[in-house]
Amino acid sequence: MAWWGLACLFGVTCLMEGVMASVNTSECPIILDIPNGTVQPVPVLDKNESALLILLGFGGFSIILALIHNAIRKHIFHDEHNLDTTFDAGGDITLSLTAVTVASQMFWPADILQSATLATKLGISGAFWYGVGVIINIFIFPVFSVHFKTRAPGAKTYLQIIHARFGKQAHIVFCCFALVTNLVIMTAVLLAGKTTIQSLTEHVSEEYTLLVMATLFGSYSLIGGIGTTFYVSYFNACLAFVVLTVFFTEVLYTNTSGFPNLGDISKMYNIVSCVEGPSGTNFMTFRSESGIVYGIVGFFVASSVVYCDQAAWQSRIAAKPMQGVWGFILAGLMWIAIPSTLGNTTGMAYLTFSAENKTHLLSPSQIDEGLVSPLVAEKVLGPAGGIMILCMVFMAVMSTGSGEVMAISSIIVYDFYQTYVRPFRENLQSAHCVLCGKTSMSVRERNPKDTDLCQCPTVTDCQQCSDDILSAKSSSSSGRSAHKCPVHGAYRRYQDYLIDFKSWCIVWVAICIIPFGLIIFSSGIDLNWTFFVGSIVTIPAFPAVVLAIMWVKQTPEGTIAGGIAGLLAGISATLITASTYDGGLSNFVINTSQEYSILAGSCSSFGFSLITCVIVSKCTHKIKTKADADAEWQKMYDIDNPLSPWEQNYREELKQHVYDKKPSFDQMAATFRRAKIIAYVSGGGSIILFTFIIPAIMASFPVLNETEFKVWIGLTQAWTVFMGIVAIVAPPVEEILKIRKQRRANEVRDASKLMVCD
Repeated sequence: MAWWGLACLFGVTCLMEGVMASVNTSECPIILDIPNGTVQPVPVLDKNESALLILLGFGGFSIILALIHNAIRKHIFHDEHNLDTTFDAGGDITLSLTAVTVASQMFWPADILQSATLATKLGISGAFWYGVGVIINIFIFPVFSVHFKTRAPGAKTYLQIIHARFGKQAHIVFCCFALVTNLVIMTAVLLAGKTTIQSLTEHVSEEYTLLVMATLFGSYSLIGGIGTTFYVSYFNACLAFVVLTVFFTEVLYTNTSGFPNLGDISKMYNIVSCVEGPSGTNFMTFRSESGIVYGIVGFFVASSVVYCDQAAWQSRIAAKPMQGVWGFILAGLMWIAIPSTLGNTTGMAYLTFSAENKTHLLSPSQIDEGLVSPLVAEKVLGPAGGIMILCMVFMAVMSTGSGEVMAISSIIVYDFYQTYVRPFRENLQSAHCVLCGKTSMSVRERNPKDTDLCQCPTVTDCQQCSDDILSAKSSSSSGRSAHKCPVHGAYRRYQDYLIDFKSWCIVWVAICIIPFGLIIFSSGIDLNWTFFVGSIVTIPAFPAVVLAIMWVKQTPEGTIAGGIAGLLAGISATLITASTYDGGLSNFVINTSQEYSILAGSCSSFGFSLITCVIVSKCTHKIKTKADADAEWQKMYDIDNPLSPWEQNYREELKQHVYDKKPSFDQMAATFRRAKIIAYVSGGGSIILFTFIIPAIMASFPVLNETEFKVWIGLTQAWTVFMGIVAIVAPPVEEILKIRKQRRANEVRDASKLMVCD
């Protein structure tokens, strides 16, 4: 709740100052002309240098991290040859690593560039309201995450829940929504990467940028899976905080660039406060209608990305419930530091340059492309600034892009190939064992007359499996021929096949980035349009996905109807509103990305989807008793991999309970009841602070005077430095402690086995 303290400190400090400094109006207002976009960031690297930095620098470094991760999983955790480990990194990610990964993957390349774009257009309100809109979703997610991990602990994709609860038709519809979401985010990543590379590198083609990004995304994802993404995200966060600290120090305090008005907040304030903002407003006010609109839109955009993007779920459900809850709260506090500080710093610097020039340095289209940050970095820090921005953006590109490659691959493996193309057991019914096809014990409890029950031993209790594993380790071959267990052997061979398929899937997804990117680049859309308008087609999936985890009475009919109704309503509202602007739909890209077009489309998508899903589900559900509700939740609970059952990962938390193969639903809920309470309290409290209290405090100042502005900038920068220290120090410490703990457990286990043999 540190931002509450910062907001209070802001208000108290300004009141104690008691000096309501007047705005320097001697030369006000400064009205900036719109240029033809002749100014561009000066390239600081040639083509070969860029390739060496990106492929050998970032790519080589990430491959080393992938090899380190594989070695840890092989020698410490002994689960490297496991399909699920590829997509959940063992399911036991530490609190701080969860936090930096969530925060880092929310540092989309679009974020790093978009926050500066909004600050340039709207002033300090742009980055602030944009940050408020996005961070609400980060604080809501702990509630949904803890329910996901306790109700469907074995699920690797959120689409598996859709399939388990609502069947084939709803599953196919939402697989399409999920893939569209991945494509929208990948589009934003490719556009941001292209903008940054081409603005800072000489003579590079679109094909070159796509080849570089495809190689970068696919290489370490193939070697280390999602576990490497966590490590890369850590270094991404470290680099982002370090670069940002250097950047705002140079722009606002030291200034070795030679520009006379940089390095002095008072001078910059006096200049920017005189620049006429949109519709005659002041750039130094939080009372911005456009800013609030973008905040609302940002909430819906972030919702579609957070809840409908498999990459988001994949990274966030890799932690246990308690670590996930605190990880998300810490992630929100980390994330807010980046766009607010970066947006204010680059926005102030750009507006100062433009005011000195009496005209915008960039055209509106260049601003929407995200060129503000590269331009300011190059002007302030020279070639070093350009390289810093390139590194910052490309670390974010690596983190987000590889996450999308892994997300698409997981959907193809788990939700298409394993479900429809080559399932292990055809026509497997719900709550039946995938190994033998017989009724599981969970159904037996509800139907005592069922006598055809599964008798398969768990993999940890199967002596034949232990012999197979020992034989595989001692064999010089891959060990696949050693799968002789009559219960689990066939499924092990099936998993081996899926592991091979997974590898080829990652390769082909990475290759397909190249033709997909060429289509996107030739379409003429920009980053701003993709970021806001593209999400309108994914928002309709948001209510149904959340309700699938939280509401037992949701039905397949409601799920499908809600998604389709929201999609049609959102597209219609966007087009209708866009047609009211000058040029109508003939000026498609510009008018569909107008603030009220986006607002109408986002609200309609969400509203119609939610209302339709709830009404149709209310009319079609068959939940009458608690037994009916338990049976519905059991569909999610039974999602599991018999070779790596989720129960193994929770044995330490469940040691006070007595159960057979896995705990009951009630035992699982009781074990993590405290995590749920913390999620509701911390998440709800954070939302109230960021949605109502802090915005109310900031909006209480009509226009910030110089003192108030200095206090606000100082507090955001202090918070950035503090969160940077936490992000840099905490993850490696926790990771080392976890590895040491597992190593000691391995030593105790090996000693016990040796005593038994003796």
